[in-house]
Amino acid sequence: MHPPPLPVTDRKVRFALAGCGRIAANHIAAIERHAERAELVAVCDTDGAALATAAQRSGAKPFSSYAAMLAGSDADCVVLTTPSGLHPQQTIDAAAARRHVMTEKPMATRWADGLAMVKACDDAGVRLFVVKQNRRNRTLQLLREALQLGRFGRVYMVTVNVFWSRPQSYYDSAAWRGTWEFDGGAFMNQASHYIDLLDWLIGPVESVMAYTGTLARNIEVEDTGVAALKWRNGAMGSVNVTMLAHPKNFEGSITVLGEKGTVRIGGVAVNKIEHWEFADAHPMDAQLDEASYQTSSVYGFGHPLYYDNVIGTLQGACEPETDGREGLKSLELLIAMYRSARDGKRINLPLEY
Repeated sequence: MHPPPLPVTDRKVRFALAGCGRIAANHIAAIERHAERAELVAVCDTDGAALATAAQRSGAKPFSSYAAMLAGSDADCVVLTTPSGLHPQQTIDAAAARRHVMTEKPMATRWADGLAMVKACDDAGVRLFVVKQNRRNRTLQLLREALQLGRFGRVYMVTVNVFWSRPQSYYDSAAWRGTWEFDGGAFMNQASHYIDLLDWLIGPVESVMAYTGTLARNIEVEDTGVAALKWRNGAMGSVNVTMLAHPKNFEGSITVLGEKGTVRIGGVAVNKIEHWEFADAHPMDAQLDEASYQTSSVYGFGHPLYYDNVIGTLQGACEPETDGREGLKSLELLIAMYRSARDGKRINLPLEY
């Protein structure tokens, strides 16, 4: 066990970005939003064109390999926007170099890998952050506040729908997409932020049963899946996911039914409060109109808010909102869903280590 690196108090927090693909632009923009406190000093990618674009956009030093970036940059924190299956070894390598790590979702595609990532960072005394930017949506913040205040009374039922569209061309755009080792399927990749809501909002899940299927796409993993859940608090619910909505992303929603309240947050990406009704009034009810927002992106607007917490943590001013252990909660639920679908049986949580 190493003592943690000292907080950054006399300069900007330095980030290095591994992976210059689809989601990288959100990270570059988020760091720019915090330019007075943070800077992007290095980027790397094996795709020369993507690397050049990111370097030009950000002004960061380009590296053609991850190892070279670790050795050749002075970053405090390495950001992983690489294929999911690469996250575990890249996290372990960064921890060995005494760098903090921020990883995009999912943190890993295998349960043992997720545990190894947390252990490596613990042993090195560095922080591990798992990006869960949807938690920062004002719509979901209000819902969580209502749940924590007990406005629902006992929660009876929870339903999550993710009805999005990913054409075959999306999976064909990179060899790692749609593979078990590097990507994971509709549950693991596209819906992982929604799986995260199940524990974060409602509490620990007791057991899960799931079906998955590859109905239309030529990929290893599932393009469609359903899961039934039972929480330790007695609530029951379901998760319904497909990447086959025609012709475009249709819905990303969560509905919560309790003895004293009914709420549905919908839109394309939980960005719109569509129903909000409780037995008792509360001042937060006046915030509903300003909480809903329009979004053209399923990523939402949460990345800058997420970075605010990470930067503050590395400056020693606060604690992380979603660290590696918090990330393990949704990974555990995802792995339980896949095991249930594979073996045709109910999976009880927690998983055996």
